[in-house]
Amino acid sequence: MPAALDDSVYGLGLHDKLMGQVNLALAAREVLRPGGSITRTSGTASTEPVLGGAGMSLVNGALESWARAAATELPQGWRLNVVSPSLVEGTPTAACAAFPGFELVSGRRVALAYLRCLLSGINGQVLRV
Repeated sequence: MPAALDDSVYGLGLHDKLMGQVNLALAAREVLRPGGSITRTSGTASTEPVLGGAGMSLVNGALESWARAAATELPQGWRLNVVSPSLVEGTPTAACAAFPGFELVSGRRVALAYLRCLLSGINGQVLRV
């Protein structure tokens, strides 16, 4: 019998990262001005799986799919995008070990992706850094 969500090995990621980001985006609707922008963060595991990272892939992929779809439903010219960075320079060595062969990206490049989401007018996009 399948485990209940709370007992699943995927439960924490689904509750915290996925639904935390979805719920925060939904809460933003209460204060967002017309034409405002919401940007969420996924991660490289959505398209580049790693050993032992099925939960990360599940959560990041679901967040990206949700954002693309939800962006089409937003009123008042609101926009919703996702930044999907690889490992950022300065990530602890122990965390990098879980992503063998992955290139570290500069914090500057990641920041530029967030800036693009905020200022460029794009909507429903996933920016891979």
